[in-house]
Amino acid sequence: MKFDTPATTNPIDRGRVIGIPHDRIDGAAKVTGTAPYAYERHDAAPNAAYGWIVGSAIAKGRINAMDLRAAEAAPGVLGIVTHQNAGALGKGNMNTAPLLGGPQIEHYEQAVALVIADTLENARDAAQLVRIDYAVEQGRFDLAAERDRAVRPQDGFGGPADTQAGDFDAGFAKAAVKIDQRYTTPDQSHAMLEPHATTAAWNGDQLTLWTANQMIAWSVGEMAKTLQIPKENIRFVSPYIGGGFGAKLFLRADALLAALGARLAGRPVKVAIARPQIPNNTTHRPATIQRIRLGADKHGVIDAIAHEVWSGDLPGGGAETAAQQTRLLYRGANRLTTHRLATLDLPEGNAMRAPGEAVGLLALEVAMDELAEACGIDPVELRIRNDVQYDPEAGPQRPFSSRKLVECLRQGAERFGWSHRNPKPGQVRDGRWLVGMGVASAFRNNLVMKSGARIGVDGKGHVIVETDMTDIGTGSYTIIAQTAAEMLGVPLEAVTVRLGDSRFPASAGSGGQWGANSATAGVYAAAMALRAKLAEKAGFPADQALFEDGLVRLGNQSQPIGTLAGGEGLWAEDSIDFGDLAERYAQATFGAHFCEVGVDIDTAEVRVRRMGGAFAAGRILNPKSARSQVIGAMTMGVGAALMEELSVDTRFGFFVNHDMAEYLVPVHADIPQQDVVFIDELDDKSSPMKAKGVGELGICGAGAAVANAIYNATGIRLRDYPLTIDKILAASVGDRSA
Repeated sequence: MKFDTPATTNPIDRGRVIGIPHDRIDGAAKVTGTAPYAYERHDAAPNAAYGWIVGSAIAKGRINAMDLRAAEAAPGVLGIVTHQNAGALGKGNMNTAPLLGGPQIEHYEQAVALVIADTLENARDAAQLVRIDYAVEQGRFDLAAERDRAVRPQDGFGGPADTQAGDFDAGFAKAAVKIDQRYTTPDQSHAMLEPHATTAAWNGDQLTLWTANQMIAWSVGEMAKTLQIPKENIRFVSPYIGGGFGAKLFLRADALLAALGARLAGRPVKVAIARPQIPNNTTHRPATIQRIRLGADKHGVIDAIAHEVWSGDLPGGGAETAAQQTRLLYRGANRLTTHRLATLDLPEGNAMRAPGEAVGLLALEVAMDELAEACGIDPVELRIRNDVQYDPEAGPQRPFSSRKLVECLRQGAERFGWSHRNPKPGQVRDGRWLVGMGVASAFRNNLVMKSGARIGVDGKGHVIVETDMTDIGTGSYTIIAQTAAEMLGVPLEAVTVRLGDSRFPASAGSGGQWGANSATAGVYAAAMALRAKLAEKAGFPADQALFEDGLVRLGNQSQPIGTLAGGEGLWAEDSIDFGDLAERYAQATFGAHFCEVGVDIDTAEVRVRRMGGAFAAGRILNPKSARSQVIGAMTMGVGAALMEELSVDTRFGFFVNHDMAEYLVPVHADIPQQDVVFIDELDDKSSPMKAKGVGELGICGAGAAVANAIYNATGIRLRDYPLTIDKILAASVGDRSA
């Protein structure tokens, strides 16, 4: 099905199943421990051996020699995979560095060996006996030190590296009010619950991987390139994934080494990347340095806006596109955005929940708060004054498909009690706590991807959906079942959903906030094809037939869909292929974050007291799971604001705090109250579902609202994340703007 014209009235609009806050249909399996995760596939591979990854002890250099004798002689060891016996390997397009290192080393903890043994403990113990002699080379590990050598990166997934409109320098020079500030964000870890894990098995030349992977079709192709075997010989199975946040978008070392280990050992092999290895072995959100300049008139109306970003990655990597929201969020005739990429020999920087906007809004929305103060205007009102209903770089000829930022700001402010905020910082006390409120806009581009599905109905009227779409804790099972139930007129319990298998039609996968909207649109396309087949069997015109209560109806005639399907069942397959609507219309999701914090008058401890958010993201397919996605994202935003930071050892090139004891994330006690409201919205130019993504929108701007609340509470303006106690204390005794 081609989606190249705006959607009209369709079966989804009935809203009998879609739009209802149904419980997760996969919830029971998860809470009872019966959902099969990648490392637990004892049913599929009962005789599996265990692999333990040996990571590089240096960040850059070469392996001179490897002494494996003691490890090979250790109890239970079945073999050791290294670059010397792995055979010829390619490298997928989506991996910056080879997943198996040697002899060249490109980053700390790059996998250099896999020790395979009969038990996990034996594999782990033997791995400590591997002896490696390295030749260390000088590396580059400090973004600030490399900033002046950064270059313009290639245009990529986030659009062009640089954009401009009008004459920024002239517009900024004549502005009545100017903001020119530098902001920094640190490296961050995904820190999902389930580690990267794979169970691999060979059957002749056929490879099966039960793995934790967000993008099945992508990774089949990447594994084929890496192992240099046909794609048809590879099967990925990922029915349940314990979180990813982008860390599992691409092929990682666990999958490759499990495949190589299983081939060497002649039996299935399980590999999980140990938690302390994950930050340095896999991917992370890269650090940024950002400069933002805003020029406005005395009423706060922006005429000039510039956002410059510096980030770093391994050779061949990409930039953190943190200026992308600045291209679309606020008005201003004179505009400039740039990205510059430094070469760093740190582990790979790559996608983490809302790449670009999540860190870009940490800077932009604080700058907007600073502009509001400089103009003496309420921060909510300032944002409303700078709303624009079209792409401000392209002009009115490219309007937004739908944009309800103003509604989000107004409704969010009313629900939160924003009118009670004291605009003068440091004035509100509650015992030992200084109390303040902050606001920030939320923005995330609406992305769509081609997505396919296969859908069938059996003789009993039961519906089955098959697609390689994944569920990373986001509720894919449920919204896909809701879509099928709505389209075929059956109750939710009459639908079975099968996900995460490369033998199923290729879907959008889970990433970029495109998964829910695109995957359900693919199911919509397949369901339309099945409806046509069922209507034909009933002798009804497909465009006039109604599907409800398990029946196909036309006037006073009806037939059960199970009867029409017959004993062998009836199947249809199709995909949604998106046209140029995303080029003709700017498509994005919007929201407004509100936060109240308390700051201890003596210790500078920050406590989030409550949060609120109003969001516009098209049709909300399941309000319950959508709210869950948003509050989880808001929680990650609090982490980014107050605590999350991978500390770089700039002498040796690795992240020091590489475990959950030292890498801090919010816990339940840190997040006492979150109020979420969705603004009514249908976007007929996004998909036939008239929906948009929502899973990443909630993190965008949340941390900035925390930062702005801290300023309102204390009068201390911090621009270097995370906003930790030591920074607040230092600013409180020195310059109150740091």
